[in-house]
Amino acid sequence: MNTRAGFIALIGEPNAGKSTLLNRMVGAKVSIVTHKVQTTRARIRGVAMEGAAQLVFVDTPGLFQPRRRLDRAMVAAAWSGASDADVVVLLIEAHRGLSEGVERILEGLAEVGQGRKIALAINKIDRVEAPVLLGLSQKLNDRFDFAETFMISAERGHGVDALRQWLADEVPEGPWLYPEDQIADLPLRMIAAEMTREKLTLRLHQELPYQLTVETENWEERPDGSARIDQLIYVVRDGHKGIVLGNKGETIKAVSKAAREELEAFLERRIHLFLQVKVRANWLEDAERYTEMGLDFKDGNT
Repeated sequence: MNTRAGFIALIGEPNAGKSTLLNRMVGAKVSIVTHKVQTTRARIRGVAMEGAAQLVFVDTPGLFQPRRRLDRAMVAAAWSGASDADVVVLLIEAHRGLSEGVERILEGLAEVGQGRKIALAINKIDRVEAPVLLGLSQKLNDRFDFAETFMISAERGHGVDALRQWLADEVPEGPWLYPEDQIADLPLRMIAAEMTREKLTLRLHQELPYQLTVETENWEERPDGSARIDQLIYVVRDGHKGIVLGNKGETIKAVSKAAREELEAFLERRIHLFLQVKVRANWLEDAERYTEMGLDFKDGNT
């Protein structure tokens, strides 16, 4: 049996559905999924098997106009993920169409797309009528020479199997890059931190979610098969600490419960999760934090 394996970069604007598509492809939740934009920071790799092909997905941060160091590092990571991949999939939202952001991405693809196949996946197709979809597909293919176009709903699964099969045929022949039963190359510590950060992002509003980070400080295996996980939530101001804790600790309790339940379902065992909130005013300028997130601190320079 000739095996195949390759890296596939999912790129697009923030909130285009990249994380949802990655989780659908892999069949498990390996990437943070929220309705807030710019939540994916690290280039999370999810691993899916399709016949004799191993598909290693790189879920890049959304491409947007960067303002802060963290934004710039995230955008640099997204383009780096695309330029390192064997195949690139541009994901756009059907109802948003050919936006200014998509125009910028098409310009960037012209630079990084040399020597690799680039597919177009129009997502959230249930939100628009068929004639609009066909018109959008034609307009995008007139602008860029896509190898293939797919109409999908990442959330519902429509069209995803066809995309996965096409990707399996396109990745290079060669040995598998990961064990067959592995679904992600992130350490469990980081996956656990991402799950907690997702719950915080869903619970909190405005700018705060992008000014906090979560780190798994300690992971202790227990004799009964359970695990104790201690995590630190870093915020930049004292006022933010109060927001994360909530009235009488209600917010942090709800976040901890939701994150623990999801971790238990993911790991299929009992988890004892302990969260602490700490103020670290300069974490957005701390090189070590960027390394933790899989980002390059230097890419955040203007």
